[in-house]
Amino acid sequence: MLPLFDYFDHRRACQQKQLERRTRIASLPPNYHSPVSSQDREVLEKPIEGLVQDVHKGVLQPVDILRTYGKVAVKAHEKTSCLTEVMIPEAEDWVEHEINLKGPLAGVPVSLKDTITVGGFDVSVGYSCNTGKPYANDGAIARLLKDAGMSYHVNTHLFNVLRSSRPGAVPYVKTNLPVTLLSFESTNDVWGRCTNPHNSNYSPGGSTGGEGALLAFGGGRIGIGSDVAGSVRAPAHFSGIYSLRCSTGRWPKMGTNTSMPGQEGIPSVFSPMARTLCDLTYFSRSIISMKPWKYDHTVHPIEWREEHEKDAKEKTKFRVGVLRTDGVVDPSPACARALEQVTAALRLEGHEVVDVDPPSPYEALVIASQLLNSDGCKTFLSFFQTGESNDPGAAQMTSYMRLPRPFKYMYYLWVKYVRRDDIWAGLLRNWHKKSAFEQWKWVGKREAYKAKWHEWWEQEARLDFMLTPPNATPAVPHGGMKDAVSSCGYTFLFNLLDYTCGIIPVTHVDRARDQLPPSFRFQDLNGVAKGAYKHYDADRMHGLPIGIQVVGQRLQEEKVLAVMQRIEDALEKHGGKYELLEIE
Repeated sequence: MLPLFDYFDHRRACQQKQLERRTRIASLPPNYHSPVSSQDREVLEKPIEGLVQDVHKGVLQPVDILRTYGKVAVKAHEKTSCLTEVMIPEAEDWVEHEINLKGPLAGVPVSLKDTITVGGFDVSVGYSCNTGKPYANDGAIARLLKDAGMSYHVNTHLFNVLRSSRPGAVPYVKTNLPVTLLSFESTNDVWGRCTNPHNSNYSPGGSTGGEGALLAFGGGRIGIGSDVAGSVRAPAHFSGIYSLRCSTGRWPKMGTNTSMPGQEGIPSVFSPMARTLCDLTYFSRSIISMKPWKYDHTVHPIEWREEHEKDAKEKTKFRVGVLRTDGVVDPSPACARALEQVTAALRLEGHEVVDVDPPSPYEALVIASQLLNSDGCKTFLSFFQTGESNDPGAAQMTSYMRLPRPFKYMYYLWVKYVRRDDIWAGLLRNWHKKSAFEQWKWVGKREAYKAKWHEWWEQEARLDFMLTPPNATPAVPHGGMKDAVSSCGYTFLFNLLDYTCGIIPVTHVDRARDQLPPSFRFQDLNGVAKGAYKHYDADRMHGLPIGIQVVGQRLQEEKVLAVMQRIEDALEKHGGKYELLEIE
């Protein structure tokens, strides 16, 4: 399409989708717009396992659960703009006419990142070119969720006949995200800017930021996002919820849309998020128990391993490795304090806690960033229409990628030898589109690095699990990713390694305790650290959540979740368990 008409098409598409969302919310029955009642609060205070049990017993009707969480989701959206597709009217119909009440998630509302396909709705990914094109059928994730209401006691033939038409868990809303999906913010022209429920001047995280905002506010208990560099973990850290970054092949990924189809240098994974840890564990166990490999060929046929969970729950003394810094951006005082709070609680419980010095995390950041953008940023840019806003961080990457290579090389030399910033220079050195020959070499570096880490963990460190900050700072202010785009090493590292990771919220920024020390010198930082610390301000950030990252090895979802519970128990015992944002 000609650029001028392309621009008008973009503007019309954005206006149409926002009008559609407003109309859908406004036309909901009056109970969705009423204050939260005492009966609602009884539902909101129950974990999903308790809700399912009440549905099984007939104590609660699924439609009442949906209406309660739908009501709070609407309130969450009013405050944070966290919703994209509002599917509540369809969900009411599913609940009333099709639900099977015997499954592990029977009647539980589940929110979904906008990238996940639900039949009858767009999968825009924040791009206007993807609007007005509803998918005809549910994708694998939506089908699996709906089938999670099926009884395990039906015969195979009956299961196959019924599974596509009798939902159990109830998708009810889809949630906001950044255009390109390459950001710890969640803003796009189609749906607008999503804000942090703790402080509207800050991001809820990204790219699954709408989920972070919705769950932190209390508009849902469980949701699903995706993660290629920290996209379910940054929102958990920024917004104060729990998430699990599964290893590839443990959670379904088909039946979705993305900004970078075909990108497998650093594979994206879909993973669960939750308001509470008990819900995260129950949700994960339920989905894996549904044999997701029967829905998606990319899933490994690995059953839920109760013995792994049991071993982690019962082990008397862990050997815990603590990564205090990634050597690129030291954690801010707030994030360092949260990490120390956890390590102190574990020591009081008698566990062995040791600082570790693994193979260079900076090397992983260089390899991962080169692989993720080896197409020269061409794929995610191909979906933009004229006049469509880019994410500020992705725009920075694109601008440098587009410079002629001789100019880039001169800039690299200036950074390295004049500014004497080896960290920033190393990231710039090979920032160009890769040929297949170059790509294969980077994949070889990735695999060698993974082998080096495995050897270190098994033969030298001999750890049960690791603890790290999830990010160098708490949430970034809106637009902050323009400067902080490269400050993602604490999460990106484990995407490259494909390790299982979980996020636990620990505390909040305290303006009295988390100020930068007098010895801090901004001018001495490398370029990546300057981008992160440009926005660190303990006064303005006061009250924002801070989490920690729990790291296991590949395919250790059961173990990591059990370890997260042991950590939270230790925090509660020693006076430090996180307080969730109170539901308004």
